[in-house]
Amino acid sequence: MIALFSLALLFFASSLHVEAQDSESRIKVYANRGDNITLPCRLDGLSSLFGNRIKWTKLEDDSTETDVLMSMGFHKKTYGNYQDRVYLLEADDNDATLVFTNLDLKDYGTYRCEIINGMNDKTVEVDLELQGVVFPYSPPLGRYNLNFQNAEAACLEQDAVVASFEQLYAEWKSGLDWCNAGWLNDGTVQYPITKPREPCGGARTLAGLRNYGRRDKSNSRYDVFCFTASIQGRFYYLIQPKKLNYDEAVNACMRDGAEIAKVGHMYAAWKLLGYDRCDAGWLADGSVRYPISRPRKNCSPTEAAVRLVGFPNKKQQLYGVYCFKPQP
Repeated sequence: MIALFSLALLFFASSLHVEAQDSESRIKVYANRGDNITLPCRLDGLSSLFGNRIKWTKLEDDSTETDVLMSMGFHKKTYGNYQDRVYLLEADDNDATLVFTNLDLKDYGTYRCEIINGMNDKTVEVDLELQGVVFPYSPPLGRYNLNFQNAEAACLEQDAVVASFEQLYAEWKSGLDWCNAGWLNDGTVQYPITKPREPCGGARTLAGLRNYGRRDKSNSRYDVFCFTASIQGRFYYLIQPKKLNYDEAVNACMRDGAEIAKVGHMYAAWKLLGYDRCDAGWLADGSVRYPISRPRKNCSPTEAAVRLVGFPNKKQQLYGVYCFKPQP
């Protein structure tokens, strides 16, 4: 039995990177979408699990908590979209580690483990970080047309979620420079500047995240910063004998056993897989883009980037198509 638990621990540890931050009280776990991972929480030095109450919650950006799992002895309950995806590892009597299966984009965030045992209570917070990419998005209608609810829907349609401040900050540190303000998942509106200039907050200001603060989620309209992670399938440019209009592009992908790719698919393939193709192609939202990871003449010569041609008339037969084939 001990050998079996050891193998289980080895399997789940192989897909993540764990980083202790403040001795035992806070931990960072890095993982990829689709992974099976563990969020550590132990009772070392305290009494056994028998009779203890264990509570796992997720700390939301609005300072509320979402129940994930409750356990008291043999009685256990999971909640919401965590049902059938989380359980306690219980490798030994002191283990309150949470096993997370099939990680999704919305699983990113901070989780709190509380062990309640009379005088011997313990709390551990675990930051779950997903490896991914932040990208700015505006709809076909143009710049600054999304309220917060529209922004959430727009990201979901592109295989993404609204990015957090921490995710945008990390992308800014990696070089993201974008002069259009966009929603973040805490309801603030911000934009990242690495090269200060007059139209983007002023040439004499410091580089950083420009922050408009919290805005009215119903009536204020901006762009949005979306976050996506590793794709679960194959992203590719479909070779065709001629250029296509939008409907022809959709049908071409379907005939190839795939679907027309989304903007999030392209960004994930570009940033995480180094995908590079100097051919403009249709995507599902009606935009035409192409990903360049190796800058060269006539192909984003100044920087690696996903280039946007625009949202052309869907009847124009001027472009290729990018497809996505999900894993079976």
